[in-house]
Amino acid sequence: MEAIKEHIKKNEYSHCYLLYGTEDYLKKFYKNKLKSGIVGDENSMNFSYFEGKAIELHKVIEIAETVPFFSERRLILIENSGLFKNQNDFADYVKNIPDFTYIIFVESEVDKRNRLYKAVKDKGTVAELNGLKESELDAWIVAVLSHKGKKINGKTLAYFKEKVGTTMDAMSNELEKLTNYAMDREIITIEDIDSICTIQISNQIFLMIDAIASQKSTRALQLYYDLFALREKPMSILFLIGRHFNILLQIKELASEPKNEVARKAGVPPFAVAKYAAQAGNFKRQDLLQGLGLCIEMEEQVKKGLLSDQLAVELLIVKLSQKEM
Repeated sequence: MEAIKEHIKKNEYSHCYLLYGTEDYLKKFYKNKLKSGIVGDENSMNFSYFEGKAIELHKVIEIAETVPFFSERRLILIENSGLFKNQNDFADYVKNIPDFTYIIFVESEVDKRNRLYKAVKDKGTVAELNGLKESELDAWIVAVLSHKGKKINGKTLAYFKEKVGTTMDAMSNELEKLTNYAMDREIITIEDIDSICTIQISNQIFLMIDAIASQKSTRALQLYYDLFALREKPMSILFLIGRHFNILLQIKELASEPKNEVARKAGVPPFAVAKYAAQAGNFKRQDLLQGLGLCIEMEEQVKKGLLSDQLAVELLIVKLSQKEM
């Protein structure tokens, strides 16, 4: 990420970029910044876009070989291609693209053993974008609000992050709503957040697991009913509870590794690792494994028609809350 910032600042670019990871906001942000820097915002004549797993690579190569019109640069943007998960011959072309051609790849997942990945790394710049560090995220939130003439104190900022979840896309949307809601007021308050911000299901699941760890089944069930009232499907909630237990188990087992590595392997933003680690500390490893097993058991009961989906999740929450942690 720092390398990309330097390239943008100096207006000197690599011929290939690979942006990948779990934070869609950062991928979109740097994709657009690179596009603007390389060919400008309005230069459609020398910009080509490809998306999906059915890309015809010979057409990409034809465009890449075409001299740009009234410009020194031609840019090709390729998104969600799957080219970094399967072996292909495009790696050979990337090593020898013309001096006037630039290619940006944007992907969710990559295989670092992939020939194309290695070719892009050798030829250009690879950036794994899984989120910001907590201090960087706080600074970003403050900067977004400051740009709109708003301020937020530390306590309210922490409450905002807890309320709206862990993705920057969600945060960006909620910050926009907050600034509009506050109108002429300068200070964002907790009351503003409660009044206008959307409850994120991931945050509700986190609070539910906290209640389960404390054996507060009534509180955990109320959070479930809140989600149900918002028309979240019980099976989706069941899946997310199981996913959450899996994340806690991974974080517990990766406790000795660096925070960024834990974030990458567990699939959570770096700034959220400490929060998950603290919650994982409330469970024994065996409890987490049993929790995962109960999730699988309830899913099977629903699929066999032995329980309704709503009742299955209710029973799951009660059983988990009654366990000795």
